Amino acid sequence: MTALLLFSSVAACGSDGDEAPKNVSAKTASLGTLTPGVIKVAVQPYAPYTSVQGGKIVGLDGDILTYVAKKLGLQIKPQVTDFAGMLAGVQSRRVDITIGGVAWSAERQKQGLFTDPPYYSPSAMAVRSGKTYKTVDDLKGLSLGTVEGYVWVKSIRSVPGAELHAYPDATGVFDDLGAGRVDVGFLDPLIIIAAQKQRPELKISTEYLTPPTAAEVKAKPAYAYFQPYQTGFYLPKQAGKLEKAVSAQIDAMYENGEMAKLVAKYGGDPEQFLKPSADVATARRGVDRPTDWTPPSAGQSGQ
Repeated sequence: MTALLLFSSVAACGSDGDEAPKNVSAKTASLGTLTPGVIKVAVQPYAPYTSVQGGKIVGLDGDILTYVAKKLGLQIKPQVTDFAGMLAGVQSRRVDITIGGVAWSAERQKQGLFTDPPYYSPSAMAVRSGKTYKTVDDLKGLSLGTVEGYVWVKSIRSVPGAELHAYPDATGVFDDLGAGRVDVGFLDPLIIIAAQKQRPELKISTEYLTPPTAAEVKAKPAYAYFQPYQTGFYLPKQAGKLEKAVSAQIDAMYENGEMAKLVAKYGGDPEQFLKPSADVATARRGVDRPTDWTPPSAGQSGQ
């Protein structure tokens, strides 16, 4: 997640040596996974995006990968770690892929491969029911909460007159929001949506921030973290064939409505999650995508 870009701890991502399943097709074997017929996946517990239950990955990203793996004839083998361990596992090729809202960046793509975006993470705000905030200007002078170490800390500090409240975890943000000690909480959108259902007594709702303009970001660079970001499944540099196969399935899920169905299953708005902002294509064209690449959008495939 954008919120997790600053994690610095490192964890190992399990061990290799799994036996290959029997009757693996030549097409599946040609994908080049570490174990033929198996896709080893590094994840962290971050419901409702990723969590492991009964040896299976569940959550939005988990469901997307499960759909893709079935189409490709691959068995999923999850390995639980933390965010830094997820990236390290890919970059050292101890796993085939990592998932869970990993944000694409020009720096990360130098050390690994990104699929086409399974979804775009909008800038979401938890607010008390009845309150409406739409733009960065609406946030001036307010008490704004997030979790310590999350990149939104930088953005909040740049808002004129805003008071930063940083918490050890999302629970603290929600507690103070419900008690009226904070006006707005910045967290990943499905975390907010889940809290609305699980803690109705807080009387909170989800608002989506209108992204700051290019001029606003130029004037205050930290405002860039108030913009939506593109996620991607992240693979080792050597996994080019697997990346292309996974990307093709992701694109197909936009076209056949499966992606919209899964986003809605977890309370997300497909209009917010499956429509790229203008800078998504320009960020990747000529970097890790062709110069004429079109990012996937609801009802339209990527190229």
